[in-house]
Amino acid sequence: MHVPSHPTLIRRQLNARLKRLHSSQPILAATLVQFRKACGVPSCHCMRGGPKHASQHVTFKERGRSRSVYVPLDLLPEVRAWIEEHRRLKHLLREINQLTLALVRTHVRQRQRKKGRP
Repeated sequence: MHVPSHPTLIRRQLNARLKRLHSSQPILAATLVQFRKACGVPSCHCMRGGPKHASQHVTFKERGRSRSVYVPLDLLPEVRAWIEEHRRLKHLLREINQLTLALVRTHVRQRQRKKGRP
């Protein structure tokens, strides 16, 4: 992301990103993973060397430990959207942070310009 050097342009970009910060759907800070495992039924193809059954899980950190929760197939599209919303907001917050730091860095120089100093 290009950060301008003039405070007015920085504020304009910052305000535009702050407006995009609003979210109308749930946010999920997790990763979607697919596991393949045998179901345990003796007559199933997975127990006789066939392909294993796939299941979707979300993994996340809870008190410093990795946790995993099963995601039913009918909920999968929604969970993907929630995870994508978290990624979008995380990227947006990173940009807001960069712009705010640039605003702090240019503050003294801009104040000196207003006083008439080069």
